Amino acid sequence: MPITELLTRNATYFKNDVALVEINPEVKNVPHVTWREYNLIEAARGGAFRKQLTWGEFDIQANRFANLLLTRGIRKGDKVAILLMNCLEWLPIYFGILKAGAVAVPLNFRYTAEEIKYCLEKSDSDFLVFGPEFIGRVEEIHDRVPRIKDFFYVGDECPSFADSYEKMISYCSSQSPSIYITDEDDGAIYFSSGTTGFPKAILHAHRSLTHSAKVEQAHHHQTKDDVFLCIPPLYHTGAKMHWFGSLRSGSKAVLLRGVSPEWIIRCVSEERCTIVWLLVPWAQDILDAIDSGKIDLNNFELSQWRLMHIGAQPVPPTLIKRWKAIFPHHDYDTNYGLSESIGPGCVHLGIENVSKVGAIGIPGYKWEVKIVDERRNEVTDGVGELAVKGPGVMKCYYKDVKATEEVLDSEGWLYTGDMAERDADGFIYLVDRKKDVIITGGENLYPVQIEDFLRAHSAIKDVAVIGLPDPRLGEIAAAIIEVKEDCTLTEQEVNDFCMELPRYKRPRKVIFAKVPRNPTGKIEKPVLRKIYCGESVVAQQNEIKLK
Repeated sequence: MPITELLTRNATYFKNDVALVEINPEVKNVPHVTWREYNLIEAARGGAFRKQLTWGEFDIQANRFANLLLTRGIRKGDKVAILLMNCLEWLPIYFGILKAGAVAVPLNFRYTAEEIKYCLEKSDSDFLVFGPEFIGRVEEIHDRVPRIKDFFYVGDECPSFADSYEKMISYCSSQSPSIYITDEDDGAIYFSSGTTGFPKAILHAHRSLTHSAKVEQAHHHQTKDDVFLCIPPLYHTGAKMHWFGSLRSGSKAVLLRGVSPEWIIRCVSEERCTIVWLLVPWAQDILDAIDSGKIDLNNFELSQWRLMHIGAQPVPPTLIKRWKAIFPHHDYDTNYGLSESIGPGCVHLGIENVSKVGAIGIPGYKWEVKIVDERRNEVTDGVGELAVKGPGVMKCYYKDVKATEEVLDSEGWLYTGDMAERDADGFIYLVDRKKDVIITGGENLYPVQIEDFLRAHSAIKDVAVIGLPDPRLGEIAAAIIEVKEDCTLTEQEVNDFCMELPRYKRPRKVIFAKVPRNPTGKIEKPVLRKIYCGESVVAQQNEIKLK
């Protein structure tokens, strides 16, 4: 079943129920009254920091944009790129593209002008929808992407080279276009993180999108009464596919434009959120704010909050131990996935397996998993590369046959590049990225294991371990450590703390600095290698490890 049919169903049966809420703290400082009271005040002034759409309105907006695209000559399989911050228009635009039989191409909001141009060309995009944050970048390249037929602008004061999205769709029919879509039709192109150069274009069919919705609901048991708080960017498969659980259950979701601990907790309280997906840094910030007294939980209504889950990166067991001490009634889940497997869920911990925190878990709903050696023979003991297989695997890397053949075999197995191992109970533990393994004096070091150990130190907010070149050992482990506010930490204290580690696993160098993370929470290790190793050394290291 194409994913668009779920929206049509919700608009039919839940027409007047709230589908989406946008909370934008940047509008202005909000006084200490309830959001709905404040919204009434702001409505009289012509603005509001809280906006919402019903399922009926959502479907109408999607239909109008689909019909607009059809009037501009779009054909089935054409590509439409989306360059927007999270907003109330994002998902109706996405579904409008799909309803027109076209392929949605979400773009990372951090892309430079040249990266935007590259992705538009790589994906063969015919249209671009963009917001006010990107006027400068799009203006820089708009006359250098001749394939783009139209630029649609979402916001006030439309630039001269674009058409106003709001104005254009107001003239279009609200009826669903009669475009026949099958499960195997192309649905979306998502771009990889681009950690080894320009990002790859990952093509998914409608089958993948629909399966991700089934996976999410199967894992987290969404019902019509749930309210999902979505904070990460919608261009990423993680946020989108977790929201697909709300789509499948016909329940409300809240888009929060901001990551401060106070706003997350306030949003859960005011909007009666039951499910929250966090990244590791946000969860740590919430716990630190509670510990420091910046957040007093007695001021909020949080009893309805039933599930906190984390994905996109390895999760320190110490973090979940702290979380459960404060929120003992919360269910917890870890989700593992990658854009090539339509985001989260091909492996997940499962809310019933909290005793196994530290593992990424077991195969997800209708997914298969295996661990293989360098020749791709399955192994039962020790560390190997994780491979996954299921209805959510990508069709291919778009226009890149060689790259596709490197990771996707003829039987449908996707080789992830992540090193993993199984315990006696069948639970999978992520060891590290294949390319991140540090080879020191012939020993393999897995940075994630060292990072998890260091995060247990009470003064450490975040840490990343990378390999630095060494003339004798080949590489040594260096720990880049970000210290918590109001805490101090010395190199000697770090070294003393690491005495519990085997000697070969102890970091040989300690660097105190901020740990860079991308919008989905992953540590940007290529950035750190560039800073501390130099580009030529990084290239040599990657070439050796990938042979």
